[in-house]
Amino acid sequence: MPAIEMTNPAALPADWRDFVALTKPRVMSLVVFSGLCGLLVAPVQLPPVLGFTAILCIALAAGACGALNQWYEVEIDAKMRRTAKRPLPAGRMERQSALHFGVGLGGFSVLLIGLATNWLAAALLAVSILFYVVVYTVWLKPRTAQNIVIGGAAGAFPPLIGWVAATGHVAALPLLLFAIIFLWTPPHFWALSLFVRSDYAAAGIPMLPVVAGVQNTRRQIFLYSLPMAAAAIAPWLLGLAGPVYGVSAGMLSFVFVVLAARVLRNPATDPGGMDAEKHLFAYSVFYLFALFAVLVADRWLPW
Repeated sequence: MPAIEMTNPAALPADWRDFVALTKPRVMSLVVFSGLCGLLVAPVQLPPVLGFTAILCIALAAGACGALNQWYEVEIDAKMRRTAKRPLPAGRMERQSALHFGVGLGGFSVLLIGLATNWLAAALLAVSILFYVVVYTVWLKPRTAQNIVIGGAAGAFPPLIGWVAATGHVAALPLLLFAIIFLWTPPHFWALSLFVRSDYAAAGIPMLPVVAGVQNTRRQIFLYSLPMAAAAIAPWLLGLAGPVYGVSAGMLSFVFVVLAARVLRNPATDPGGMDAEKHLFAYSVFYLFALFAVLVADRWLPW
């Protein structure tokens, strides 16, 4: 891989803020929250120290994925406006430091969760890291427009891992939570990719809007929102969650589908006219937080 021209070589070595940036804290927050929800809705509750350790390991694993992703994609990040200021393309950190940091975080998180909870949770955590780094980052993302569809599985593991850390086994509810995130990921990221598609085109990443066009992407966003909504309501329909969750999931999903329909009807091709896409992207983050929060409330609050 050709060497990257450092824009600020005098800034080496990196400080602690650059290492924090490698972990992609905003992405990590959703990963940690969904993992915590999987832990809290499990029928077996871990002691607080072990529960905290399990969530810490999920956070460390997410940080390892972010670091290894940036280590591998440094040249791509340098070509995109929204990522060019990250520590590696900006020249504030050596690539080898990011590699060692990511591998260390990942290995430590898998070992610790295995010792603290059980080795099935550790195996799932290891699979999630390898899937994100090897399958998604190295293989799928630079090669196919279906990168987000298949790669979305990597971000769907945390609630399953949280549940397994508490119980030691897999069950229907965490598999449904996995399915919700898996189906949520394409409309969430495709909404973003629509109004930043010039960045992906410049970096040579075959995101769906780049290779299949804006209108086809909008159609796929709407189509994926339908099974996502069905998966969100399924825990209530199957008797795995109460009516408070069922009503809330129905309302939240209805708004999501309405916003996806607005995206489908939007004729604009210029990012300046993509308010519908920006609204859907922002709501999609709120949607997942709210959906999982209501599930936990439905499990714990005495209604």
